[in-house]
Amino acid sequence: MSELKSGPVRVAVVGAGDISDQYLKAFTGYPDLAVAAVADLVPDRARAQAEAYGVPAWGSTEEVLRRDDVDLVVNLTVPAAHAEVALAAIAAGKHVWGEKPLALDRVSARAVLDAADAAGVVVGNAPDTVLGPGVQTSHRLLAEGAIGVPRTVLTLMQGPGPDLWHPRPQFLFAKGAGPLFDIGPYYLTALVQLLGPIVSVSASGQIPRAERVVMEGPDAGTAFPVEVPTHLSVVTTFASGTVGTSVYSFDSPLRRQLFEITGSEGVMEVPVSGFDGDTRLLTGTARDTPWTTVPAVGVPSGRGVGVLELARALRAGQRPRASGELAYHVLDVMLAVEESAELGTPVRVASSAPEVPPIPPQWDPTARTYDGTEQT
Repeated sequence: MSELKSGPVRVAVVGAGDISDQYLKAFTGYPDLAVAAVADLVPDRARAQAEAYGVPAWGSTEEVLRRDDVDLVVNLTVPAAHAEVALAAIAAGKHVWGEKPLALDRVSARAVLDAADAAGVVVGNAPDTVLGPGVQTSHRLLAEGAIGVPRTVLTLMQGPGPDLWHPRPQFLFAKGAGPLFDIGPYYLTALVQLLGPIVSVSASGQIPRAERVVMEGPDAGTAFPVEVPTHLSVVTTFASGTVGTSVYSFDSPLRRQLFEITGSEGVMEVPVSGFDGDTRLLTGTARDTPWTTVPAVGVPSGRGVGVLELARALRAGQRPRASGELAYHVLDVMLAVEESAELGTPVRVASSAPEVPPIPPQWDPTARTYDGTEQT
């Protein structure tokens, strides 16, 4: 295992595609992290990203994983490669942060977590929007009893689909993607963090259009097949007894995002679509009771904050909040949703997830904490 030295936790980014810009830019503002290398299947792409962000080294994945100056690998490869790259990093003794989903199937995902346990390294996983001040403010309010005991939750994610704007949208309609696997992790991770593990799901899915057309970019006009449901309606039951209703759709001309928890004492609207955003509360019973807006409390953060929180947890000997175990449970739930939609029956969720404590409002991603002043 790569031993953590004094100074910032040393990171290697594997996968120099579009999303690497967001991570690399964010890392430059986190003093507790230092990017040691960038890897990619295309060496010139790795080199270009390294030079653009002042990273001292680049190369193939194999070359970067052999480096002694890497503690933590940030796995930004395509979903189909997530498990393979994670296992290679773990075999090299590195901690791993992965993009969503953890893997495409339960066996591969469990292999990653088991290998990490055997190697004594830690796995964390996206999404990390749930660690931003927006959701965290809602989390603290919920824990304080702002709406009493949660009873039901409603989430909606509707839109016309990424084929309208993405220059290469084909992979977003292939196995392991669609609205459930591409956008669902943001909602499901927040649901589990706020309301606890899910024990069963009942789902119905549709593929209204078996073929889509690329609308933007050099491939505009190219038709491609749709391999997964692009509209899913899901009823979710939590271990706590809370019941949820969710829609995940790439088939609606109406763009709508909603995350609404109803409790015994009121309603909370959670800002789940980004790192920031206000929480709204409705706690009166009169018909004309107005909503109360609670601004996000906490130091603003963005993409890559989950890597930082993992790094600080490693230093403190603690479990990261966006843990591999949480990501496995979310994957298990998504696969159960797929199975339920295919079978037409409810499906039990076998896995669980650890309780995730809220982040204190004073937690500052821009602070330097590796000198022993770790914030927990």
